[in-house]
Amino acid sequence: MTIHTEHPFIDPARDGGRQFRGRLGNRVSLWCSGTLGGTGEERAAGLTVSSILVVPGDPWRVVGFIDPESSLATPLLSTRRATVALLEWPHRQLADMFGGMAPAPGGAFQHAQFTQTSHGPRLADAQTWAAVSLEVAADVGWMLQLTCTIDEIAIGADDAPLHHTRGRYTTTDR
Repeated sequence: MTIHTEHPFIDPARDGGRQFRGRLGNRVSLWCSGTLGGTGEERAAGLTVSSILVVPGDPWRVVGFIDPESSLATPLLSTRRATVALLEWPHRQLADMFGGMAPAPGGAFQHAQFTQTSHGPRLADAQTWAAVSLEVAADVGWMLQLTCTIDEIAIGADDAPLHHTRGRYTTTDR
């Protein structure tokens, strides 16, 4: 192993923007689409997403930004539906699994209980979640912007919201 003085994962072209975004302190959500046990383009996939907005209107919309090469992009673009769950402090290891930051033997969906819905898998113990339909997908910078209408919503207690700030998870009750 070689020890370097510089950070091994910093991309100089993206570093300033990444640091600026990291200081915003974003809520961590889990977006899932596809079918559990499915195959091909509709196979279930999930991704933790912190770059998210909720926009008022009739209907309300959720806007998320994902890597266009992520496993979530294919089923979401194919089915045009997803679930968006707001994660809490106990979900931080699951967030790392879906974000590709921690091992997930057997796949990330094997490490929590999910309910299959018409919009995709939904984290069963998520207190706050939305079922969404894709309205517009557009390339923005290096990301895919997903503008989705909210079809169904559940609002829970939100006791220990999981936030991601400057590379670390935080919550308001810790």
